[in-house]
Amino acid sequence: MMLKFKDLEETIKYKFNSKNLLKRCLTHKSYDENVNNEKLEFLGDRVLGLVISKNLLIKYPNEKEGVIDKKYANLVNKKKCAEIADTLNLKKYMLLGSNYKKNEQKNEKISGDCLEALIGAIFVDGNLKNAEKFILNYWDSSLKQSDLTIIDSKTKLQEYSLKNFKKLPTYTLLKTSGPHHKPIFKVTAKTPNSKLITATGSSKKEAQQNAAKKLIEDLKI
Repeated sequence: MMLKFKDLEETIKYKFNSKNLLKRCLTHKSYDENVNNEKLEFLGDRVLGLVISKNLLIKYPNEKEGVIDKKYANLVNKKKCAEIADTLNLKKYMLLGSNYKKNEQKNEKISGDCLEALIGAIFVDGNLKNAEKFILNYWDSSLKQSDLTIIDSKTKLQEYSLKNFKKLPTYTLLKTSGPHHKPIFKVTAKTPNSKLITATGSSKKEAQQNAAKKLIEDLKI
């Protein structure tokens, strides 16, 4: 087991003083209810936020706070963390209970959480400088690309609706179908001047984003 973890240390270019801490950050609660990575994930999320916030302000000193906030949101969300986790092939090293190993839908959240736990573990085992070095190594290109602010569909639709009608778009959950471990959410989206648009997703949030995107295209915003 520790030999496998050694491969990960070589990949991330950080050697842990505490191998137990490394093992813990890779352990999901489904594998061990008592000794797992939940608290390290909590810590790593804060360390990631601090490092990204600091470096955004350094890279974009003249940007408004609202723009910085949107850049920040695109860089620290679970989707981005899961992308970095995939780059590291983190799933190969994670310790999961048997039920979770087969559940593909939860993998993005689990791997994203594990990546944050790894950041927290590096911070505890080393220091903030070590954690920042790791983060910048894998987020550097994304930080540079964030000069083109990507506004998600729900935010774009909200800004349009508030500007033109002083009202928020409305989203309605129509139904949830599919098995418990792989649900499908069906929602509608509407602005005061639009027809109802329907879309689906593997989560309510994803379904709303998909509906907002379709409505934006329909309204030609």
